[in-house]
Amino acid sequence: MLDLCVLSLLHGGDRYGYDVSEALSRRIEIADGTVYPILRKLKNDGLVTTYLSEDSGGPPRKYYSLTMTGRAEYRRRRAEWIAFARAVDDMIKEECPDE
Repeated sequence: MLDLCVLSLLHGGDRYGYDVSEALSRRIEIADGTVYPILRKLKNDGLVTTYLSEDSGGPPRKYYSLTMTGRAEYRRRRAEWIAFARAVDDMIKEECPDE
């Protein structure tokens, strides 16, 4: 599911690795160093591409951007997740109708 979270963040726009890590850690508890292997895997799978930018005034940062394949994969995984979450929610409501 972390892959989907990273794809979701990148769907909103290009980000550098630390920014992705910080955005995730504000929402869910993740260990330091978790994001970079995911970004590397997504790049190896052709879902993201990288480029260097010197916009920050400091050293160049490596930005990650979704490829067309990455955008399609994000939409596919998002639809699967939404269907799964709805099914689990329905099951929980059926099993605990008094709550």
